[in-house]
Amino acid sequence: MALRVPLKWLAEYVEPTLSPEELAERLTVAGLEVESVESIGGDWDPETIVVGHVRSVAPHPDADRLCLVAVDYGADAPLTVVTGAPNLVRHINDPLPPEGYRVAFARAGAELIDGYSDVVRKIRLKPSKIRGVPSEGMVCSEKELGLSDSHEGIMILPGDAPVGAPLRDYLGDHVLEFDIKGSFAHLMCVYGIARETAALTGRPLDRSIMEKGSREGVSISADPSFIRLEIEDPALCPRYTALLIEGIRVGPSPFWLQQHLLRAGMRPINAVVDATNYVMLELGQPLHAFDYHKLRGVKSGEKPLIRVRRAAAGEKMKTLDDVERTFDDQMQLITDGGGPVAIAGVMGGLESEISEVTTHVLLETANFEFLNTRRTSQLLKLRTEASDRFGKRLDPGLCLDAGLRCAHLIAELCGGKVRAEYGDLYPAPRAQEQIMLDPVFITRLLGMEIPRADIIRILEALEFSVTTGSSGQGGPGGGGREVLLVTPPSHRLDISMPADLVEEVARIYGYDRMPETRMADEIPPQRRNTRLDGTERVRDILTGCGLDEIITYSIVSLEDAGRLYPGGGSPPAEEYLSLLNPLAADRAHLRRRLLPEALNTARNNLRFSRRVGIFEVGALFHPAPGEKLPRETPGLCVLLTGPRTPEHWQEGSSSGGKAEAQNGGGLYDFFDIKGVAEALLEGLEITDAAWERAPESTGGLAGAYHKGRSARLVARGRELGVLGELHPGVADSFGLPRQPVCALELDLPLLIEMWREDKQMTPLSLHPPVYEDLAFIVPADTPAQAVRDLIAQTGRPLVRQVELFDLYEGGQVGQGRKSLAFALTYQADDRTLTDNEVGKVRGKIIKRLEHELEARLRA
Repeated sequence: MALRVPLKWLAEYVEPTLSPEELAERLTVAGLEVESVESIGGDWDPETIVVGHVRSVAPHPDADRLCLVAVDYGADAPLTVVTGAPNLVRHINDPLPPEGYRVAFARAGAELIDGYSDVVRKIRLKPSKIRGVPSEGMVCSEKELGLSDSHEGIMILPGDAPVGAPLRDYLGDHVLEFDIKGSFAHLMCVYGIARETAALTGRPLDRSIMEKGSREGVSISADPSFIRLEIEDPALCPRYTALLIEGIRVGPSPFWLQQHLLRAGMRPINAVVDATNYVMLELGQPLHAFDYHKLRGVKSGEKPLIRVRRAAAGEKMKTLDDVERTFDDQMQLITDGGGPVAIAGVMGGLESEISEVTTHVLLETANFEFLNTRRTSQLLKLRTEASDRFGKRLDPGLCLDAGLRCAHLIAELCGGKVRAEYGDLYPAPRAQEQIMLDPVFITRLLGMEIPRADIIRILEALEFSVTTGSSGQGGPGGGGREVLLVTPPSHRLDISMPADLVEEVARIYGYDRMPETRMADEIPPQRRNTRLDGTERVRDILTGCGLDEIITYSIVSLEDAGRLYPGGGSPPAEEYLSLLNPLAADRAHLRRRLLPEALNTARNNLRFSRRVGIFEVGALFHPAPGEKLPRETPGLCVLLTGPRTPEHWQEGSSSGGKAEAQNGGGLYDFFDIKGVAEALLEGLEITDAAWERAPESTGGLAGAYHKGRSARLVARGRELGVLGELHPGVADSFGLPRQPVCALELDLPLLIEMWREDKQMTPLSLHPPVYEDLAFIVPADTPAQAVRDLIAQTGRPLVRQVELFDLYEGGQVGQGRKSLAFALTYQADDRTLTDNEVGKVRGKIIKRLEHELEARLRA
């Protein structure tokens, strides 16, 4: 959640001398990213929108729901306007308070937001007659001023608002919106931003806020008279504190507090809840107020028990948003001995909420382990201001001061009394360790010298404690020099070593003040990244084939992986790396193949398109026994399904296209995916690849493929991968239509290893080629690839190209035989071939095929 800081609130602790935009820039450069600067009241005309004083309210002569209001706005005479605001109309019969009301008053010519429009629309106020009575002004609601959506009545200002003063001067403000990343909970509050601002600008920081919750006269005990405190696991709840405020009357919070909350992005509720939210925004410590008399122990006349424990699996509680939540056994709850009353660090329970009849408040300030709080918030899908702060690692040392500050504020607002004892359970207080910082180390790390006085000023402005000592005891720099001994404040949980302190000094001193330094050494030679270049080359080739690249999740479901086994098998779970804390139960393992997610992507895309051609280059993860990290390798997957060519109006009606698809003529098949593989091999200059029949086993890569329509790709005695049409059962299990689904899975590192980066160009022959067709009758089980390879090998170097163009099986060639017809291209580099030379090569080819493959030339 974004942090919103109104500058008028910030100015209560430090008075920046910069404009809002300049301050936002300084803070951003220092590491506190300001996403936006919002102006409140910047467009209010100071002449026509001012503070008014309602002197009297009279009935409208012709309307029961309207009244006439006399408003003093600093001129010689008040102005009478017509309004229907309920909180003024009621004073027709109920007299105004003696001091009247201070209001936001707009005269004719003012530009306001239309309070009756559902969208933000500005209108210009004009003199008018309302039911016969002239009205040349308006008493404004918060919506008409753009402060909120409230339009139920006019906005009532505090009684000390200066009459006639421009409303922009009185209520105008700027709000900085921050995006605080990382575990920096100390920055998630107005005081934290004020501390940074003071350090950056050199202005003094008003620390009196930390004294408003004075511990003077308060006894601190782990067993106070009004509550029993227990913590089941101090690792999950390092500290729990409680205060009791007695004899209060719950009502609305004052105007100034409501405005602070609204501008910080929170909705006012009542004085007690508003006080807890106010202190949370002010100091960064979330607090929670329980109605003391609603705790189960108090109801029975006993000393109540507050116990922080893990939830029982399936335990339930209704939270303040009136939603029943179910917990697992890792979530942490606040209980009162009879059941849960709050989710630790996230949200309170509905049963013990503050109401109008509350008289005693038990105020909780606690510290909860950040990872457990994040997990609870995410699993319950319940993100709150409190969980956001606890999830960034809060300082346990802040509990006491924030609790006292809030307790006294509640007593001030609601007229109660803070009991002079504080329940504080803090089993293992964290010790602050001293860090030795040598100014020479700062110079070496930053490449510039920062004066010692500036280093000390910056660290002390950030509330670090700094003394001097000697480096003879060791540490960065060494040599017995005078060094700084720095003790981080308790809220700086991110500071643990000298380099952390150097970063603090550098960002406050100003990264923009660091001098530019040119490299004194030679630029290192550029070395080629073969793996990266090869991967990009593969991407270029496949996109050139008309395929679209996809990027899918690395975390997959074992159920999807099991669908690749058409015989009903499933992958052994131990072959997959499982996550200890998966975000979803169905995605708990790291992938070993790209194919399952490619099939899911194809299924989703086939809802909108009949034709899918996609590929993915992505990491695969394999367990590495004895190693801390898995073996991670890149993989390649291509998938084709649907019509071979896109639909076009010239190709006839859609029904005709469907008929063509049904007979299989226009759909992608084995030879299309083989063509993609050939284009890839050609683009990578891998010329010695061969196709082999895929194994019959149901395991391995080939297990997902159709046995008669798949092949292994082999080069240099090593398997590059597998390709072909998927088994129909696999396609069905992924919800794909009943049509061929073709895939290609390759070992990308091996493919890149065989890639010839230095492509060798061969000169083109100036002499004409000779073309000839030869058909051979061979045994039916002889692969066409074997015949082709033997022709090319025997005819080398004069046979330049061999292409299969016909396959025939039938009565003319005999039972158990087939005919393969090849187109041969003969060519020499230095001469035109004669019929005699071609005949000699042909003869050698025929003789070798007869001898090795039992082939005979077909007449």
